[in-house]
Amino acid sequence: MQRRKFMQQGLLAGGSLLTMSAAMGNDKNITGAEDSKPFRCNYGIHDGMFKNHAGNDFVDQIKFAYSMGFRAIEDNGMMKRPVDQQKRIGDTLAQLGMAMGVFVNVFDDWPLSTSMTAGKKEWKDKFLQYCKDSVEVAKRCNAKWITVVPGNYERSLSEGYQTANVVEFMKRGAEIMEPHNLVMVMEPLSDTPDLFLRHIDQTYAICKAVNSPSCKILFDMYHIQRNDGNIINSINRAWEEIGYFQIGDNPGRKEPGTGEMNYKNIFKHIHEKGFKGVFGMEHGNALPGKEGELALIKAYREADSF
Repeated sequence: MQRRKFMQQGLLAGGSLLTMSAAMGNDKNITGAEDSKPFRCNYGIHDGMFKNHAGNDFVDQIKFAYSMGFRAIEDNGMMKRPVDQQKRIGDTLAQLGMAMGVFVNVFDDWPLSTSMTAGKKEWKDKFLQYCKDSVEVAKRCNAKWITVVPGNYERSLSEGYQTANVVEFMKRGAEIMEPHNLVMVMEPLSDTPDLFLRHIDQTYAICKAVNSPSCKILFDMYHIQRNDGNIINSINRAWEEIGYFQIGDNPGRKEPGTGEMNYKNIFKHIHEKGFKGVFGMEHGNALPGKEGELALIKAYREADSF
């Protein structure tokens, strides 16, 4: 959609996007590029990423991100937001034609518990209730993907039994999600060795066992690089079970170009395989303030120029 047509159609809710544009000059000034031109890949910002340009209101940050060419968001804490905020964010995304990426299926004491791995009924009941709550949240914010993490390793059980418990939890959750065309994306993490789900082949095997369109992999490239490496080959091997990607360079977990990973080649590879979903920008800004936000935008323009 052309920026002028966008303005004429009255999607400048409250005039805030117009005010931002006036304050920053024309479309070409802020980064030296066609700021409003959509990126080739669908990168999703998170709350706080552009607060120095747009303020603390996430909706204003979303509008600023749109003016810079971004067409998606993600929000791990969406389930904890008041209902009116969930609806306001969802309405804004619908008006702008932007996609909602993942939010986290909030789990008590997550991820410091053995929530799924122990297989206890109390945890299963909590998980299934959170799945039902997630359906309602997804309706309000136009979401499709919901992040799920099984929790910590249960030291009293062998890995095989723990895997069976996780598969059973996810099957029951998928039964709730499937009628609503929602997808739980399981995320292997690198934060601590106590976490049960850490490797891409392990996550792939669980998704195969669950055998549901509502159970897929969240391929967070930062975590996979730390735990497994071999990113492009890992993407190829797990491709049919990947539902969502997240970004973060390593080391540091900042924007592309700040670490060792060749994100231009990675994005090109995923794009050429036909992926049309969201790439969640689950990382920090390498530099502080407005300069850091502009550097981030430039980094994505560079990585997206394949």
